[in-house]
Amino acid sequence: MAMGNFGERLKREREMREVTLAEITAATRIGTRFLEALENEDWRKLPGGVFNRGFVRAVAHYLGLDEESLLGEYDLARADQAAAAPPPVENRIPPLPRWLPALAVLGILIVLAGLFAAGRYGWRRYSAHRAARHAAAATLHVPPQSPPPLAAASAPAAAPIPLSAATSTPLQLSISTSAAARVRILADDKVILDAELGAGENRHFSASRQFEIFATDSSAVLLELNGQAMPPIGAPGSSGTIVLSQKDLRQAPNGNTQP
Repeated sequence: MAMGNFGERLKREREMREVTLAEITAATRIGTRFLEALENEDWRKLPGGVFNRGFVRAVAHYLGLDEESLLGEYDLARADQAAAAPPPVENRIPPLPRWLPALAVLGILIVLAGLFAAGRYGWRRYSAHRAARHAAAATLHVPPQSPPPLAAASAPAAAPIPLSAATSTPLQLSISTSAAARVRILADDKVILDAELGAGENRHFSASRQFEIFATDSSAVLLELNGQAMPPIGAPGSSGTIVLSQKDLRQAPNGNTQP
């Protein structure tokens, strides 16, 4: 895949400092294949989201580059690739036959004519029945019956029962590994994962109250809770455990959880 300005600059800055990809991997715990994907701008091989930005920030810090400037170039490179994507193929609907609208109009006219004829016939029957009723009432000197009284107004509907307070937001956990590590995850005190994960794996889990995550290599596991990047599980290169719940989500000024 051809490199753009971002990938070329990242590779040039690394080579100017005579730094190898293996040295960056040893210092940042970012897999070599992720570093190569950044330099080649091969976004499909990266985990995506906040993880990609965390990789860029860590590499910039290690090489002594301005982190915000390099992140800006990364965002521009991603935006250029999205703009260069080919537009979807348009499935054109074949035009309708010319005679179809005329047939539809003819059908509507036939239906209207039938409704008009039925209306005239019904009106004639109603007029004849009304005239016969008035004639019978005049002969018997019986005044026509008054219409029955209107039914009493129905009682007002009961006021709706107010809804209870809003329920807690469900927890969505995303986990990505930059190196092989043993990972154990409990969701609401139930084990949902206990396995050896390889480098570059992505997993997603749900819970109502909390997650408890254990990893043998804390720096190899990247966590995201409801779209928010979470702090490292423990010290780099060592095992660690972290518990995540609703309190770990940032709160907006109006009280709603920010994504």
